Amino acid sequence: MTSALAAAHDDSHLSSTEEEILRLSREEPELGQAAVAERLRRAGLTISPSGVRYIWQKHGLETTAKRLQALVDATPEGLAALTDNQRELLERGTLSAQLATSAGDGTGDKDEPLDRRQIILNAAAELFSEQGYDRSSIRDIARKVGLLPGSVYHHFASKDELYLAVHREGFQRVMSTITTEIEALSDPWERLRRACEVHVAQMIEGPAVERITGHNLALIGNQELLAKIQPAREAYEQLFRELVNALPVAAGTDRSLLRLFLLGGMNWVYLWYREGRRTPQQIADAMVEMVRRGVAPS
Repeated sequence: MTSALAAAHDDSHLSSTEEEILRLSREEPELGQAAVAERLRRAGLTISPSGVRYIWQKHGLETTAKRLQALVDATPEGLAALTDNQRELLERGTLSAQLATSAGDGTGDKDEPLDRRQIILNAAAELFSEQGYDRSSIRDIARKVGLLPGSVYHHFASKDELYLAVHREGFQRVMSTITTEIEALSDPWERLRRACEVHVAQMIEGPAVERITGHNLALIGNQELLAKIQPAREAYEQLFRELVNALPVAAGTDRSLLRLFLLGGMNWVYLWYREGRRTPQQIADAMVEMVRRGVAPS
């Protein structure tokens, strides 16, 4: 990514005042707009603090964190180009932006904002969903949220632990949603249908932490991880086991195979789903209806 500072440095149409503001952004990114305006006044250039902020906004540099990140992007040394204090400011500013974005998107509670651990968990889930376990590193996750890798390790001892934490929370969230949605329903097939709708919808359209619950851990070829996540997966499957066991079905129906057949089919939806055809709800409804017609007593 070309940094704002690097792009601005190559722009031959900048005024002398604008050039000086950008120079100070590179050399002293911690300076506030009033301090920059005062520096320019001493150099014989007149501009108000709000004028400085306008120039910063024009180049996407209106916060200390953005100026520091632009500096990181513009130098081969990356984060190593910053002092310890600057790295701390960058980390703090990036986290604040993450919190503000989460609150604005409705993913955080006004009274209980996301903590640093949750921000890391969300970012990890996004990367694991987008590029897989093997191609996602702790460094990638740290970079996504503007942290140093050591800050991630402070909360999660390894990538394995982080991967497992994402799955555990994902299973818990989807279970909680299903339980709430089926609570008022009494018909066994309706309860199963609604549970399947939630499962498919969360896997396709939900936040990254929920989306990853449908991914098959066996696909990463790591049997040790698969064994560690099994208790959380078993608790989730128990919910579907109870729903299937409550169904009125033909004598001799293998309810265990029915449950595995349905869950397996739903868990592959994320691979072939294409937006604009059937909705996740329609897919889940069709799957349940096909099963119901196949096993319902005559």
